[in-house]
Amino acid sequence: MHRSSVLADPSPADRPKVQAIQAPARKRKLPTRVRPLPAPPISLALARFHQNKPLVSPLGNRSLGYLAAKRLFDVVGAVLFIVLFSPIMLTTLLLLTITTKGRPLFFQERIGHCGRRFWMIKFRTMRLDADKLQQSVANEKDGPIFKNRRDPRITRIGRFLRSSSIDEMPQLFNVLLGSMSLVGPRPPVAKEVTQYAPWQRRRLAVQPGLTCLWQISGRSEIQFEQWVRMDIWYLENQSLWTDVKLLVRTPASVLSGRGAY
Repeated sequence: MHRSSVLADPSPADRPKVQAIQAPARKRKLPTRVRPLPAPPISLALARFHQNKPLVSPLGNRSLGYLAAKRLFDVVGAVLFIVLFSPIMLTTLLLLTITTKGRPLFFQERIGHCGRRFWMIKFRTMRLDADKLQQSVANEKDGPIFKNRRDPRITRIGRFLRSSSIDEMPQLFNVLLGSMSLVGPRPPVAKEVTQYAPWQRRRLAVQPGLTCLWQISGRSEIQFEQWVRMDIWYLENQSLWTDVKLLVRTPASVLSGRGAY
């Protein structure tokens, strides 16, 4: 009894090689079949990504069961985290109210699920005139994102809030309101999205989140193209189990402070 030849789902460039491998089996009339490989682990997400390969699920996991469970998970998780972190958030709010002349919160329009606009909430970490001074600060990152490790517009308190990710805690209220999820790609600003290549816009196909593969893998130390590929990996492997794994790995990443600036 002969075994079937099992091959990975080939990309267009690899199809001639696959056909050459299958040819001897066809001559001997052996059954051959091509099936996709199982989803790779998070550590292999970049190695297995093919930019030109059609998405297995171009809109993410749209099953009603998953969406309902994810929303329940978001609401319960956000409430628990707000209660848990309330002493830190109240202390930060009071301190920033004093040092920012009563403007402790920063609201910024972001692009969410399928291009929907919403206001994302953060604790203020920059000077009040930061937008006017941006042209005087060099961008250290590639692509449409703007990052500078020693950005002079960031206040002394703000630098600590960023390195500890405390500045992101108010986004738990965005999760409660439904504009964000606990787990999902980080939401970009509109001017960044206008510079996306068509394949990069795929990251907008799912709800943005507080944490993601990029968040636990080095954040700002990662190049933009790799960042987008990580988000697309999440889109193709979206499940409640994936969400739990990413969320569980987030505290260690936050405590390390790696790439948080």
